[in-house]
Amino acid sequence: MAKKKVVSSKTHTQAQLNDYANQHNPNNKAYKARIANAKAKRKKNKERSDLAFYSELIPTDWMCYSNPYDFD
Repeated sequence: MAKKKVVSSKTHTQAQLNDYANQHNPNNKAYKARIANAKAKRKKNKERSDLAFYSELIPTDWMCYSNPYDFD
């Protein structure tokens, strides 16, 4: 079984401990916001990777459309 992450009160302030607890409690708005942000980021990254795939198929370099020796 995986080891559960723990935040020490010896190295963190009470506000930091509260923030951590709020972000890891499924009944809290901070938790729901963190999950929604993660989903949005994954979706954005997927869209970017899709665009990167299509940009490799479409030549965008000016050298593809002309002979580079025509400019000599």
